[in-house]
Amino acid sequence: MADQEEEDLRTALRMSMQSSPPEPKRSKPRDGGTPVESPEDLRRMKRELMAAAAEKRLLETSVSFPSPSQSPSPSKATADKNPVKSADSVRKEVDFGVKEGSSGKELSIEEANELFSMVFGSGVSKDILAQWSNQGLRFSCDPETSMGLVQHEGGPCGVLATLQAFVLKHLLFFPDEIGKVTSNVPQNLDSGRLSKSQYVASDNFSSLTEDAKARALVKSMDEILFMCGDKKRAVIATLNVVGLNIEGFAKNEIIAKALEGLTIETGSDLQKILRIDTYTSETIALQKLHTALPVFQSRMGALLFLISALLSRGLDSIQADRDDPSLPLVTAPFGHASQEIVNLLLCGQAVPNVFDGRMDFGGGMFLKGISMSVEVGFLTLLESLNFCKVGQHLKCPKWPIWVVGSESHYTVLFALDTSVQDENELEERESQIRRAFDAQDQSGGGGFISVEGFHQVLREAGIRLPSEKLDHLCSTGFIVWSEFWQVILDLDKSQGGLKDSSGLMGKKVFDLYHFNGIAKSDINGSHATSGAETLVQRPRLTKLKVSVPPRWTPEEFMADVVVSSGPGGNESSGKDTEVTKPEPSQHAPLVDCIRTRWSRAVCNWVGDPPSIV
Repeated sequence: MADQEEEDLRTALRMSMQSSPPEPKRSKPRDGGTPVESPEDLRRMKRELMAAAAEKRLLETSVSFPSPSQSPSPSKATADKNPVKSADSVRKEVDFGVKEGSSGKELSIEEANELFSMVFGSGVSKDILAQWSNQGLRFSCDPETSMGLVQHEGGPCGVLATLQAFVLKHLLFFPDEIGKVTSNVPQNLDSGRLSKSQYVASDNFSSLTEDAKARALVKSMDEILFMCGDKKRAVIATLNVVGLNIEGFAKNEIIAKALEGLTIETGSDLQKILRIDTYTSETIALQKLHTALPVFQSRMGALLFLISALLSRGLDSIQADRDDPSLPLVTAPFGHASQEIVNLLLCGQAVPNVFDGRMDFGGGMFLKGISMSVEVGFLTLLESLNFCKVGQHLKCPKWPIWVVGSESHYTVLFALDTSVQDENELEERESQIRRAFDAQDQSGGGGFISVEGFHQVLREAGIRLPSEKLDHLCSTGFIVWSEFWQVILDLDKSQGGLKDSSGLMGKKVFDLYHFNGIAKSDINGSHATSGAETLVQRPRLTKLKVSVPPRWTPEEFMADVVVSSGPGGNESSGKDTEVTKPEPSQHAPLVDCIRTRWSRAVCNWVGDPPSIV
């Protein structure tokens, strides 16, 4: 037995000395005249050397994204050979100040102070800091909402909702890739791999495995971070704790012990706990994120992911993206994520506005908006209140998933059928006219343009207005969208308008789902127990039936529709129609958000109304 231990020790020594990574503290070397250590000292030395060797092998090994249930890591293999490592020895390794054996670099105190000031500002309250340092990235345990990330309290909802939108993209529209492992092949996250036409995802959320959800989460994090890094790099911020490469219960014990009593109140606090790794390979970054997933599931997870996105973009680039870089990214007094944070995670740039492109006011003054198409989009209640105008980039994303903003919260709206974004003839014409008008609108989304710009719109859209209507619209020196739009609705198609005698050209019916990650008592999730209902605490998921009437207002549709007669009723004078009355419309603030995307939408649901707060 002693000979075998000596041989294992020599092997570990050779492996740990192949290069010069930081090594853990170990016993003093033996002098020539000193006696041989006791067997207990020898075993302790062996464990330390083998741990150092295992960490060295893990750093030098580039592997594809493995399944948590299938891939024993180098450190796990070492642990199997050395099962005597106890919880007590794990606790002794937990020290934020220890540098030996941990990977990545430490931020300088100047970088940490800049980062803290950029995120929280100088007068941030302890309550806000507590909100942001007590939110992990964890899925719901409720089967019906198992695809959703749970939010415990206000604050980081902008980070969670945006990440949730990307997670849904992978779970719904890339199920084959989430369910299998492709070894040693770089991950290509281009949306073109999957044809979007006529694709309908499954709504059987309870069938999702923990492995599939973890894979979707890690892929989403990787995609967002590389997007922030201009597709060139991703920076991953984790905790400065020795032993995070250990598998199983020991890793969770290390993280829990390290976070005991930890508070983040200054840049110096951040500097002590953060370790930063930069990757140019998506494959290796995926492996790192998978290994560090328990860290992001801990109470520091949401803040660590936000920091990773900010550092991937670069702090100087973040400030250059913003219209007013003097303001903190987390807004007072309630600690909500700003629009800049949400836009950073949606499009990779921390711009503060939601319109397309940028708005130039002359003299070098301009406001920055969304400059590119996006994977998942954004809708906001503030647009229905005329406080802003969401552009087509965010309103019409590549996938039918939207982050929904209210005055105080972010949630997620999504469809299973990709065809909900397909435009029919009427919608295509509407979009064409609106784009031409918005291109001339220099009012910041106010909805009016100059007479010169109006004539350009008429030329681009092929609209031939009667002279009396043209003179009336131009009489004030500027043209308001609402007045112009009413004229277009009354103008015949042959003249470039949208008047349709059939009334059927714009009909559309589809389903949407709304997810709110804040856990509350939910009637929809109640279960019958011995004849009594028991409310459950869970995130809220609501299915909405959406009807877009063929007429231009729901009232117009209800008034003009011809209803087929029932048995014994009057005949409809031989006039056949495919149009039927929709269900009576229900209303909630979410419906106002939906109508910024589908302006005539009529929505219905079962149970509690969907909540966006």
